[in-house]
Order: sequence, then structure tokens, then C-alpha cells
Amino acid sequence: MAKTRRAIQNQTNRTLDRGDLGALLGFAATHSEQSVCRKARAYAGGLPIDIAQAKLDLNGPNAVSETVEDPTVIRFLKCFASPFTLILLALAAISYITNVALAPSGEQDPTTVIIIAIMVLISGIIDFVQSSRGASAAAALLQMVTATTRVRRRPINFDDFEVSHTETPHDGSATDSASHAATDSVPHTDAATDNTSHAPTGTADTPNADSSFDKEIPFADVVVGDLVLLASGDMVPADCRVLDAKDLFVNETALTGESEPVEKFPTVVHARRRADGTRYPLSLSECTNLLFAGTTVQSGSATAVVVATGDDTYVGRMSALLRQPATKTSFDVGLASVSKVLVAFMLVMCPIVFIVNGVMKGAWLDALLFSVSVAVGITPQMLPVIVTTCLSRGATQMAKQDVIVKTPSAIQNLGAIDILCTDKTGTITADEVILERHLNVLGEEDEYVLRYAFLNSYFQTGLRNLIDSAIINATGQLTDVNNLINSYTKVDEVPFDFERRRMSVVVEDITNNTHMITKGAVEEILAVCTSVNFKTHISSLTNAQRQDILRRVHDLNHEGMRVVAVAQKDNPRPVGEFGVDDEADMTLIGYLAFLDPPKASAAEAIKKLGEKGVCVKVLTGDNEGVAAAVCKKVGITVDALLLGEEVENLSEDALRKRVEQTQLFAKLSPMQKARVVEALRKNSHVVGFMGDGINDAAAMRASDVGISVDTAVDVAKESADIILLQKDLLVLERGVEEGRRTYGNTIKYIKATASSNFGNVLSVMVASILLPFLPMSALQLLLLGLAYTLTCIAIPWDTVDGSFLAHPRSWDARSITGFMLWIGPVSSLFDVLTFALMFFVISPAIAGSTWTELAAAGNATGQALFIAAFQTGWFVESMWTQTFVLHALRTEKLPFIQSRPSAALMILTVAGIAAVSVLPYLPKVSEALGLVSLPMSFFEWLLALMLGYLVLISIVKALYVRRKGSLL
Repeated sequence: MAKTRRAIQNQTNRTLDRGDLGALLGFAATHSEQSVCRKARAYAGGLPIDIAQAKLDLNGPNAVSETVEDPTVIRFLKCFASPFTLILLALAAISYITNVALAPSGEQDPTTVIIIAIMVLISGIIDFVQSSRGASAAAALLQMVTATTRVRRRPINFDDFEVSHTETPHDGSATDSASHAATDSVPHTDAATDNTSHAPTGTADTPNADSSFDKEIPFADVVVGDLVLLASGDMVPADCRVLDAKDLFVNETALTGESEPVEKFPTVVHARRRADGTRYPLSLSECTNLLFAGTTVQSGSATAVVVATGDDTYVGRMSALLRQPATKTSFDVGLASVSKVLVAFMLVMCPIVFIVNGVMKGAWLDALLFSVSVAVGITPQMLPVIVTTCLSRGATQMAKQDVIVKTPSAIQNLGAIDILCTDKTGTITADEVILERHLNVLGEEDEYVLRYAFLNSYFQTGLRNLIDSAIINATGQLTDVNNLINSYTKVDEVPFDFERRRMSVVVEDITNNTHMITKGAVEEILAVCTSVNFKTHISSLTNAQRQDILRRVHDLNHEGMRVVAVAQKDNPRPVGEFGVDDEADMTLIGYLAFLDPPKASAAEAIKKLGEKGVCVKVLTGDNEGVAAAVCKKVGITVDALLLGEEVENLSEDALRKRVEQTQLFAKLSPMQKARVVEALRKNSHVVGFMGDGINDAAAMRASDVGISVDTAVDVAKESADIILLQKDLLVLERGVEEGRRTYGNTIKYIKATASSNFGNVLSVMVASILLPFLPMSALQLLLLGLAYTLTCIAIPWDTVDGSFLAHPRSWDARSITGFMLWIGPVSSLFDVLTFALMFFVISPAIAGSTWTELAAAGNATGQALFIAAFQTGWFVESMWTQTFVLHALRTEKLPFIQSRPSAALMILTVAGIAAVSVLPYLPKVSEALGLVSLPMSFFEWLLALMLGYLVLISIVKALYVRRKGSLL
């Protein structure tokens, strides 16, 4: 057995191209059956059991590798890797060194370190919990289904297995099969027949074909070289080359997006060539002799040889592509740019504060401690918490609407999209067939045609497809089908086959007359008709009528409909002798038009998305006629169309220009879809992609936010950031609104906090120059930041103005800088007024004398009281101004009047102001914090300052909106 494995290993290395999927399947499609079988080392009677086991041991199971997730510990640590968190940790380390490690015995103060640690832990834990919930919800959806398939195997054991391989490459020309036929014996069997052919040449020993047996095995045990026997309803277990096929139609909707089944043949595919002689890459639709893993046999039967398993299959290669690191989304890029701006601001301002205070005061250690506190204060340390909480709330709201959010940042990305790309089948269409029209030969609605079609569909015993079901359902809505059924008795039928593309039933009515009713492809029905029936008037079928009928059918096809013709013949021949020969000299009754209709919610959803500034583009693997018709029905104007072949040949720059004017992209391969999405993103669009098939996975991965449904294939669900539990496009519209609300609440925190903190830094700079002492202690500054931060926790639950939700919103770091420069100085102006109030009015009243008098008298106790009063006043005033500016800047309208905050935000902000205002009056707390009680006159002055502050900030806000167009 070991020798067998070594031989198999050597042969696999020589014969199977395991590097490039295109080359592997391209070879299988464009070479003869004999060549493919030799390359896969297949046998006419199936693989010997021991060789199959050796291949399985060497190459592993036929399963696509799953994404390896980071261990829980690693994921937890990554939640603390944001720029702000790292800065806070660095500041905590500096504070520990200065306040604890280097502090004299008995004077160690770890308060700053503890406060920072609490902030970091809150942020990281919330982020970890939310991301874990999303991953768990997604994992629950991705349940694998165990399936089996029938293969042909041999019970023969080869102890000595030697292989010779002399494969001669060729170009897949028409002479290929003939050139090999003389030397090769191919496994050429049908699923229903016994084995009569011989093994391919190239083996030292040829097993006896008569000893073969068919075996049902799990998909995972299928190996390259297996002969797979497929019948109607079977799922294809791996990528295979067809050897024999009988009326084989395969459903490849999940792979290509084509709504119609594809017929497969064993013949060689000839690749198209360019003008320079090189081949065009084969598209999936061109591979009519290949079967792909995960597709389903709709009808017919086949014998196929496995050419690729597991990660080497088309699906496996797609999965491998999706396991690569994802491109950075709009959210990632935007948040990173905002973080850089805020970090740069902190790194510039803090050294300035340190140097100015050190030079002016001479106490360099105090200046260092104060600058560290300023760094903590001006850093929006709760940004990770606010962002995560906003995203968490958005995910919770979406979950109430049957939407699973796998990636929390997808919520904000969804709100930022200005282009939604979507597949057609199953996303904007219902993925079903309905009877749209039943027409007579003149193109008029005629129930007579429908009744005859009903009799054909109802009485046939073959495989009833979606068209038959649509006919039966439509007839039941128009007439009493029971009366119709009771009026006829089935006599015989001529089953459908894909050569003549029609089927017939013979029925007898209550007058004992027999009628042959035939339906099928229009061209095939016209070929057997010599007359037409129009309202019981029968006349000869002329060439002009034929052309007129074909023109009407073409028009219906152009509208995206599939057309089936209906014909009949009275008293064809005696009972029991009906056959294909009777399908002649028939009378054409009319034709039926079928459609995969748009979803009921599609048009409304697309309209609402358009009103919110989101352009919808359709990217489909289906043909352009059907896709254009669907677009028209859902309100998408198709002014420009781009086909996959054109996409393939366009340069990067040319494609970027074309995608802007194009609404419909048809006949696209999976990678062409991804290329279109990438071109749109390079044009500075934020792009969402919605799909449910394997052919959509690459495009979803390339987009800013991938959207799928729970009935999608596993690869699509794995690629998606958002999974809809209901195929309702209106959920997307609500999701876009929720994403914008999430962004709005996040950006209002960033802008309000950044501008307020910038104002505080300016105030500190002024105080450092003008005042003989620090305006606030380091501990007070940290505590103020913590108090303000805790009030901001309610921001994710705040209301957002409807005008803000009306347009796409994305991160803009430059707007934050401009906002700080506009709003920050207003806050600083009132801080300076507060300094003047405290220095010249309140502090002298509390200390009993002015600062100059206290300094001249050398009254250290009075000076300490003066400083404590001053710092207490600014401590309280800062909390008031920061809170008021948050409410003023959360809306472009008048706060509290035209735009009311949420109850949670109102309660927390009032509680925050009250708590900070009360602290100076709590004896032990105030003593520990260096605060003193303030007279009631201070609050009278404070209310006047706040009124003036709100008036001025409203004026500046209005000017800013007029200049910039938007506040947030």
C-alpha cells in the first residue's frame, strides 16, 4: 500500500496542474476525453479501491478549507489595538512612572492610571463582545449539509503500481478526438449501462472492467479520477469532465446567475482566439462539457470523470481568494484618517503645553504631569467605545428586522454607500416562474390557449418543471380546473426530450374524440404545424404568419420573457399507437410567455434608495435581454449596457469611465463583477454588493459592504458582512438609514468632543501665559474628561435629524479639522471670560483678597484657597460648556426646540452636570480633589455665560453650515 501511495504521489505531481484553476479546467474543457482521463488517471471500470484510498490519503478530503479564525485571546487583544487605546496606554505608563514609581513615599497617586485603565477596558470589552456576537450569529447560519454521490469503483488491489505518462499537449483543435482515438481507450459509459469499455492506456496493469461496482460515498471521499454517475436531482460533488450525457441539463444559478438550466455535452470545447492567435480565457458559460461542484442536475443523466476536488475546484479557488486579507473598506479608511488627525493634533499641542507651562511656571515635573493630563483630556478616549456602541445598537436594530450583522463596521459602511450593486436572480427577482401572458396567434390574450396548455401540463407524467406549475397555477386563478379535468381523460403521452424540445399528451373528451396537445419551443412547434386556429377558425399557416409569430416572440424575448408555443391535433390515430410521428400536420393554437418576476418590494426599495442618494446598478451573469427587462420593471433606467466580454477587454482607465455611465452589466463572470466593483471604488464611490451565489462572492469581497441572504450558498454567506433572513430589499433601505444614523451619532461625538477639547487646549495656553498657576489640576482634568465621557455613552441612542439621513455619509478627516478651528475658539472665548470672572470676582470673594494682595503678603493659605476656588469654577464651567456644546452641535436646528435629544442623552447629560456641580459641596470628595464650595452668585454668572455661549455658538454654527453645506 505504501508503494501504491508513492506511485500515486509521483503521478499526481507529474500530471495534475494544482497551481492555476484556469489552466486545470481549461485543459479539461479543451482536450479530448482520452487526454483528460489520462491526466486524471481514470479507469473505465472506476478506480481500484486501494488507489482511491491512496489518493484520498495524499490529497485530503474533497472539502473546501474553512477560514481559520484567530484564537479568542488574540481576538480579545486586537480589540485594544486602536490608535487611541495605544496612546492612552502610553499615557498611563508615563503617569505610573511619574505619579507612582518616582513619587516620594506616601505621595503615590495611581488615580490617573486607574481612570485610564477603566476607559481602555470599557472600550475593548464592548468591542470584543459585539464582534463575538456577530461571528457567532454568522456561524450558526453556515451549517454544512452532508451529501453523498454514486461512483464506480473496483475491488482490485495493485501491489505494484507503475505509471508511464507521455501526455502530448495540444490546442484543443477539432482533430484532437480523432488523433487520440486510435491509441486511447476512454472510460465511456452511461450511468444506466454496464461497463464495456477499457481503461486508458498508460497503466502497466489494466483491471478487469467486469468486476466494477457502483458505490454511494460521501462527497468528502471523492477523488480525482473517480467516475461519477449522475442523474436528475443529484448534486455534483466535484469539478468533472462529462464523458457521456443523455439530455443532461444542469442548474448553475448559484454559480453563474443564469436562471435557465444549461445543457451539457461530452464534446471538446474550442476556445476563442484573439487576432494575435492567443486564446481568450474560457468563461463558465462556455464550458459546456464541465460540471462544477455544488451545481445540480435538473434532468437527464451522465457519467463524468472527476478532474478537481476540494480546494482545487472552482468553488475552492473562489474560497481561497476570499480567505485572503480583505481590502480596507470606507469605514476602515475613514476611521483611520480621523484617528490620524486627532492623534497628530494631540502630538503637536501637548509638547507646546508642556514647554509653555515649564517655562512660565518653572515647575517642569508639574508641567509634565499637566501636559499628560491634557493629552488624556483632548484625546477622544471614548471614541472606540462610542463607535462600538453605535455599531452594536445598529446591529441590534437590524436584528429586529431579521438581519444578521456579521461585521459591525458594515452598519456604517451601509449608511455610506452611494452605489448599490446587485445581482438579478433571487435578489431583485423572485427566482420563480410565473405565466405572464397567454396569447393566440394574433398576439391577443385568449383563455382558449391556456386551457389546452393546462391539459398538457396536468396530464403529463414526466418531470414537472416550473413552467408546468406556472400554467396550472394561472389556470386555477381563471377557471374551474376541476370541471376541466373531469371533462377529459388521459389516453397517452409522448415524453419530452431535448432533441425535439417538446412533449405531447393525448386526451379524450366526453364525446369520445381524442386530442393530441403539444407544447414546447416555438421554433420546434412551428416546424410541425401546417395550420393555425384563431377563435375556432382554422386556416393554413403561411410563411408570412410564421414570420409575424417569430417577430412577436422576439419582442417578448426582448422583454425578458421565455415563450412556449401550444399546438393540437384532433383524432391523431387509434389508441395505443401514439408516438413522435404523430407530431405532424398540427394546428398552432398560440403561445405562452413566462417571466421570473421582480420582487414585490424591489421597485419601491429602489425608488427609496434613489431618494436617499443611492444609485442601484445590476451586475448579472444572465443575458442582457432578460436583465434589461427586469431593470425596466423595477424602475432602473438602462441608458448604457456593458457586457462581460467588453469588461474583459477594457483597460483600467477605460473601465473606470464606463462604469460611471452604465446601469446594467450582463453576462459577467465572477471576477468581472469584482473588477466592476473595484473600478467604482477607485472612482471614490462607497459600494455595496448584494448577491447570493458563488459568482457573487468575489464582488462582495471587493465591495465596502457585502450583503447576502440566509438561503445563499455557503461561500456567499462567508463573504458577506450582512445576511438578510428575508429576501426583502426594503430591509436594505432601512439598513442604509440605520447606517447613517450610526455614523451621525458617531461623528457628532467626534466633532463636539474634538472642538471642545481644542477649545480647552487654547484656554490652557492662554492660562499658562496669563495666570501664575495652573487653571486646573491634572487630577481634576482627568476626572472632568471621565465625567464628560460617561455622559456621551448615551449618544448611540440619540435621535438624528431626517435631513441628515437623506444623503450618503462617509468619513472626512478634513471636515473635523475645519470644525475644530471654527467651534473651538468659541468655547475658548467663554473659558477666558470664566477665567476673568474667577480671577477678579469669585476667587477674591472666597479668598478674602485679590491674588496680588495675597502674593504681596506672602499668604500661602489664602493663595491655595484662591487657586482652589479658581480651579473649581473652571472645573464646573468646563462641564457645563462641554455638555451644552454637545447639544448645540448634535443638530443643525435649534437644540431642544426644533430637534429634541433622546431621553437617554438628556438624562445622562443633566445627571453629569448635576454630579460635577455637586462635587465641590461634598466635604471629603472636594478635599481629595482640591475643590471648594462656590457661592450661588457663581451659578448666576454661569447661567448668563451659558446663554451667551448658546447664542454665539448658534451664530457660528449657522455660518459654518452656510459655508460648508452641512454641520456634521
